[in-house]
Amino acid sequence: MFAYEDEAMLVQDREDLIALLQMRFAMKSPEVIEAIYKINKVDKLERLILVAANVPTLKVFIEEMQEGEDSFRILGDRYNPIENMISKG
Repeated sequence: MFAYEDEAMLVQDREDLIALLQMRFAMKSPEVIEAIYKINKVDKLERLILVAANVPTLKVFIEEMQEGEDSFRILGDRYNPIENMISKG
């Protein structure tokens, strides 16, 4: 793959992640957006897209975003996107 293709994938994944966070959590935090734009690994961005789609709160997403580069599991109660709906009902 060419360098410009890699960069295009990074840009698209960053934008997808930000859009997902805005849709799910009405996220507008400049700090989170800035942190997302500092990520330069497609694998990490793709993992965070899955995390954002499955965590119940923005707080849990931010905790996961701050995990190290070696974090790869998406398991357990932290990844239940309907947890808040169940606990409220």
